[in-house]
Amino acid sequence: MPANFKKKKHRKHKPHNRQHASSDVEDESGECSSKEISLPAPPEENNNKPYIVRYSDVWGRYLVAARNLKAGEKIIQVEPLAMGPWAASDPVCLGCYKRFAKGSKIIRCSGCGWRICSHTCSGLTANGAHKRLECNPLKEHNVVNLLETSSTEQIKLMYEAIFALRCLLLKKTDPERYATLLEMESLNELRQKISSLWKRNQEMIVGRIRDEWRFDEFSEGEIHTVCGIIEVNSFQIGQDDVYARALYPEAFYIMHDCTPNTTHTDDPKTHVLSIRLTNDLKAGDPITLSYSYTLQGTLKRRQHLFESKFFWCQCKRCSDPTEFGTNCSTIKCTKCPKGYILTTNPLDQDADWKCKSCSHTMPAKIIVQLLDRLFKELDAIDGNSIDLYEQFNVKYQNILHHNHYLFLSTKHSLCQLYGKISGYLISEMSLQQIKQKEKICRDLLSVVDVYEPGLSRLRGVIMYELHAPIMVQIKYQSEAGQINANQLRRMLTEVIHLLKHSSQILSFEPPGSQEYEMAVAAREALQNMQA
Repeated sequence: MPANFKKKKHRKHKPHNRQHASSDVEDESGECSSKEISLPAPPEENNNKPYIVRYSDVWGRYLVAARNLKAGEKIIQVEPLAMGPWAASDPVCLGCYKRFAKGSKIIRCSGCGWRICSHTCSGLTANGAHKRLECNPLKEHNVVNLLETSSTEQIKLMYEAIFALRCLLLKKTDPERYATLLEMESLNELRQKISSLWKRNQEMIVGRIRDEWRFDEFSEGEIHTVCGIIEVNSFQIGQDDVYARALYPEAFYIMHDCTPNTTHTDDPKTHVLSIRLTNDLKAGDPITLSYSYTLQGTLKRRQHLFESKFFWCQCKRCSDPTEFGTNCSTIKCTKCPKGYILTTNPLDQDADWKCKSCSHTMPAKIIVQLLDRLFKELDAIDGNSIDLYEQFNVKYQNILHHNHYLFLSTKHSLCQLYGKISGYLISEMSLQQIKQKEKICRDLLSVVDVYEPGLSRLRGVIMYELHAPIMVQIKYQSEAGQINANQLRRMLTEVIHLLKHSSQILSFEPPGSQEYEMAVAAREALQNMQA
């Protein structure tokens, strides 16, 4: 089950039975209580694969390294089984999944009448998903008339239903691909117990496809199953202006961990998915990715995973109140000067929170209310407002630990805004602001080194951002005669290290992406330093 989210290209599987092996339960003898076996698979599918599919009655099917593997190795590269718009998507072109610019000319598909970006869109060829799958059926069922008379919210839900319809149409057009899709977990039994979710899908997807659009050849059960497969297993894909989801073979076996050992990218044109290791693995080690944003705190991550992937994570990070000593969720005590308040049981969303230095205790409900209020305040900040991000940090520095995930969010934004926007370009920043950028980057990197060590995208971006303020300070200090030879050598060595590693990491990103351009810039900076 993949991560169904995307975080500014830090971007963005199976639920309770697809969690990292560290959540397993031991019996009284200390032995693992679940049975773990390797699943036999057709030779043509598994020969020379770097992974083995295993099964346990706790995690279900998951992947482990078939041999010793090196960081950077590509372990999976697959084409999408099916693609479609985001859930509750704004109108997008059904060929390229790009939103329409406000006030742009309305162009319609010559077949089904749905809106498209242009008749020359690269995704609207005869081999594209729209023409192969839903275009003629939508025309035959005259669905465009319903689209034109629907409200804005209803139109969003119609775009969501397109993805489910595409999957269902594979049953006729490509039975082999449809059979592969049905290997994915739908979690119908579990999802049916969430009445609000099941009712929504019944009204907005199942009823729409069967009753409004009159595709009654598909049973309600089939459509609910496809809804579950999409919810549980889809990846959000594409660059920043693409709003699409996709289902992939093989990748859906990878299980979750809040400190993952893989990263993934998709090709901007073909959306072929590539999954690479961020760390070395030994034969038999589980292969993992994160279905949530790693810079969130445990309460937020676990709630997100339950609501979107239907399981409560119990990985090692979630089981540690300090989150491996980072204190990503820790708040400051109001009753003693140096105390910090942490949850008494991180695997219980309702557990009390208690100060480590005094007896002060707070109910989880109060903590959640506090964090929700602060999150709403942070979320309302304009994405390019350095001043407001800085003010937020100062305002709550006596409430939140300096590594709190809300501060990590502001720092993540600031580290990329400093040096990039008017008034804060590198040439316009004071030495104090330059040092502030360096500090923020180092704060972030110290946490990311714990959550996403190795060749992770986020780590590569932060390392690239960190090199600039160090170089500026070298210039300042050299011109002022405030640096000796040893200090200069040490600072230059660090810059070279940062540029080499960021270039290595970000060169895996798709050409044309912002991260790939950083890799190019890092290589050029290295060449200039060595010239």
